[in-house]
Amino acid sequence: MFRIQVCLNGPRGAGESAAVPVTPGAMAEAAVAAVAAGACDVHVHPKSPCGEDTLSPRAVAAALTAIRAALPATVPVGVTTGAWAEPDPRRRAEQVRAWTVLPDHASVNWHEPGAEEVAAALVERGVGVEAGLWSGTDGVRRFLASPLAPRVLRVLAEVTDTDPATAETSARALLAELGDARGMSVLLHGEDGGAWPVLRLARALGLATRTGLEDTLLLPDGRPAPSSAELVRAALR
Repeated sequence: MFRIQVCLNGPRGAGESAAVPVTPGAMAEAAVAAVAAGACDVHVHPKSPCGEDTLSPRAVAAALTAIRAALPATVPVGVTTGAWAEPDPRRRAEQVRAWTVLPDHASVNWHEPGAEEVAAALVERGVGVEAGLWSGTDGVRRFLASPLAPRVLRVLAEVTDTDPATAETSARALLAELGDARGMSVLLHGEDGGAWPVLRLARALGLATRTGLEDTLLLPDGRPAPSSAELVRAALR
């Protein structure tokens, strides 16, 4: 079965697209529509009152509570732990340990300082870890050497090449770099101009993938996407 995670907003704000949800209520509405369209998993970036990504316990709890109240309990919901949301590695791990409402999973970008500490904090709390391994970084090398590697929920193979002419080649190179880790659960995705070529490759290889307004604002034909749900529908077509 072709499995699609929906990524509702990412670090984007309403200034990039009016369709990007930034409040808990809007995130919940977007999640419901995307799951109805065929997504089986939700990834979201909780926002501060100013609309910026945050790992604060209050914001994480508000986003998760709203989304879970609107979705079936069987749909997993995850959040980011990206360093842009909290640059201080120690503070980032402290915030994870202070969460009052826990996500089902959280992404950890392995090339970022403090990734091991953040991943360890998540594992301690029983939260599944999505290991974000970005092309063009040393994330794969660090991850393969990590004692936590066998304990992650899955690998997020994230292709940062946004050129539609070369993104598929970059994706194949990233997968080759993973080597034996390919035996783990892998979700492959691209971004912006590379989003659709990489999604098509993931489908051809039988890998899970994701789409949503975090990864691209455009439908395959170049039209602006009115919602993450429409991106999910386009991916399934």
